[in-house]
Parts: sequence; structure tokens; C-alpha cells
Amino acid sequence: MTTDKKPFPIPVNPAPQSIEEQLMAEACANSEPFVLMVLGDQMLPEFEEGWVITIDPSAPARDGSYVVVEARDDLWFRQLVKHAEGWMLKPLNPIYENIPLDDLSGIKGVVVQKSRPGKRKESKRYE
Repeated sequence: MTTDKKPFPIPVNPAPQSIEEQLMAEACANSEPFVLMVLGDQMLPEFEEGWVITIDPSAPARDGSYVVVEARDDLWFRQLVKHAEGWMLKPLNPIYENIPLDDLSGIKGVVVQKSRPGKRKESKRYE
């Protein structure tokens, strides 16, 4: 017995050119929350590698917020801190350096939740 099923077409989209285009391609819209996986140890002990963070592009960034920012031609996940000279991105792990910011225009969103994949009860919300 043979079937005349046609193969299911798989859409192919061109790769985004910049970090911002990549974020926009992953997000449903500019104001829709999106998720990223934490990589590395820069944000230990609060954020362990492998945890998933939910980022809300429309949430207000305040002193002390955890943010995703485009700076120095890269994408950073850090704590936003205001100091006498302006703003900086602070890693929670003290072995990494702070990153000064000229302004807040590179902020792509604020972390509103973290979750351990596969563990529904292991999550924390940030407001």
C-alpha cells in the first residue's frame, strides 16, 4: 500500500544580521516577553547556568533591575546599577568587571522571572 502524502514544507528564514534583529526574530513583537537561557557564571549566585530567564521588553528598567542590554557590540545579562557618574552593568560574580553605560538606549528588556527547566516549582519572579 502506498500513500500519496507530500512532504511537509519547512520554512527557511534568513539568519538575522545583528543582535537586535536576532532578538526581534525570537520575540513575537517588540513588546512581547521572550526567554533566554543563562550561560556562564557571571550572574552567580542568583542565576545559575542553564536556568531560563523571562525578559519583558516593556517593563521599566530601574536601579537594581536585572536587564538584557546591547553594549560593546555584544548582548549582556547584568544588574543595572546607578552610581555618581551614571549607569553601569554589574555582574553578580565579583570576578567579572562592571560595564559603564553612556545611556539606557541599549536595554532590550528587564528580567521578570527565572525558572529551572523541567522544574515548575523552582522559579522566582522579579517585579
